[in-house]
Amino acid sequence: MREYALTFIIAAAVTYLLVPLVRKFAIAFGATPPVRDRDVHTEPIPRLGGLAIYGGFAVALLLSAQLPHLQNVFVADTWIGLLLAGGLITVIGVIDDRWGMGPVSKLAGQVAAAGILVAKGVQLLWLPLPGTQLSLGPWLGALVSVLLIVVTINAVNFADGLDGLAAGIVGISALAFFAYYYVVAVEQGFVRQSYPAMIAIILAGACVGFLCHNFHPAKVFMGDTGSMLLGLLLTSITITVTGQFDANTAREEFNSGLVVFLPIALPLLVIALPLADLVLAVLRRTLAGKSPFAPDRGHLHHRLLDMGHSHVRAVLLMYLWAGIVAFAAVALSVFDSAFVVLTVTALVAVCAVGLIALPRLRRRGLLPWDRPLGARSADDVKR
Repeated sequence: MREYALTFIIAAAVTYLLVPLVRKFAIAFGATPPVRDRDVHTEPIPRLGGLAIYGGFAVALLLSAQLPHLQNVFVADTWIGLLLAGGLITVIGVIDDRWGMGPVSKLAGQVAAAGILVAKGVQLLWLPLPGTQLSLGPWLGALVSVLLIVVTINAVNFADGLDGLAAGIVGISALAFFAYYYVVAVEQGFVRQSYPAMIAIILAGACVGFLCHNFHPAKVFMGDTGSMLLGLLLTSITITVTGQFDANTAREEFNSGLVVFLPIALPLLVIALPLADLVLAVLRRTLAGKSPFAPDRGHLHHRLLDMGHSHVRAVLLMYLWAGIVAFAAVALSVFDSAFVVLTVTALVAVCAVGLIALPRLRRRGLLPWDRPLGARSADDVKR
């Protein structure tokens, strides 16, 4: 556990220290686009923050190879594939953030990065099914893996709409993955697999280090450089855990069948809001006779702002929902007390709904502490 904590600190510290240098480079490089109509910020802010995230991740990954309990992770080439694929997706993001890329070119680059990961061993070997598991051949497994990587990359990219939103959601997902793995593999005696836990904790550290500069008011944006990289790294954890945990053994070790499905379900659950927002945006634009790729101000974060939430509160609310979904799923998968977990989750969810409705209740004067003094109270004050 101490080596995991050390890698977290290294990733966070290196990312934090690199961001000011990357910001200066982005300004000199011309990666400071003007403010668009759909943007929520009012002044141009440099992008390319993903360079700092990649730097922090790469340094922490390479330094972890020198730690005695994590050296066994580096016997395979998966970590090399992760560095190569992450480097490629970062270069694609830099090009897009500076000069712009068409959707076809960007998709081709994402598929190429996913292909590098698959070629280096980050590939689904089986898929969990109710009561059984579906073994995947090499070609089908590669195809499903590439598809999952590309979808997650674009989902995280789509979530990058407010200061600190994408980094926070991915950081929460990475911490939930680490908690899931640590409880399953360490505390309850399951086969120890250091690679997924190591990548998850390094990813969480890089997100925390970047958030110190990216939380509202942001000094730098991660841009597509960072959002696509985060999606790639998040999917690599999903595929590695799912491809290595044996479903039949897991069912014998744990009473909860959810433990088998969680590696694939967790990232989808955490990014459920961005995914739903994506589907609604496509439907909204198509029904309005516009292109599905045409930008607008109808996204979920725009609606939260229009409801009266501040920028910070809107982001924190989405953090809250991501945390509820992620850690409730982890708890349900590894603990037997489902009633307690569901009860606590329901109470927290009710609080989240109340916070979302807070501005509307305040405008209607339904909050007792926001009501003005009544006539009788005013008379009492005069007396």
